[in-house]
Amino acid sequence: TIGYACISNSERTADLDRQIMVLEAYCNNQGWLVEIIRDLGSGINYRKRGLVRLIKMICSEKVERLVLTNKDRLVRFGSELIFTICEIFGTEIVIINHFSESTEEEDLGTDILEIIKVFSARLYGSRSQKNKKIVEKLQEAANQIN
Repeated sequence: TIGYACISNSERTADLDRQIMVLEAYCNNQGWLVEIIRDLGSGINYRKRGLVRLIKMICSEKVERLVLTNKDRLVRFGSELIFTICEIFGTEIVIINHFSESTEEEDLGTDILEIIKVFSARLYGSRSQKNKKIVEKLQEAANQIN
């Protein structure tokens, strides 16, 4: 059994610790031995070290079961593709919290911000002042949606 925990940035380490605690408690309660894969990166970054490792393990049929705290911990968009890979290679998927604590509007705002960050980083460079100002303005706008 593999538990996968992921945060988008290093400022959210408390959330990573909480995810790991929930994964371990749930798996122990089920009587499963669990290995936790910790990951750091955007939900639309499909090359995160832990995610790539997880996919390789699944495709090598080394993962009997994948446990997630929430569906969106894996990837922001396209989790169904990874779930299909799990199905093909015989990996059971367990999602502990099927319900999101955020509203649809909050999720949409977060999704839009993630997409904007990726494209603005590609256009202007992730460290440019212009990019940082654009992202700040867009974050303000997205927060008004919430």
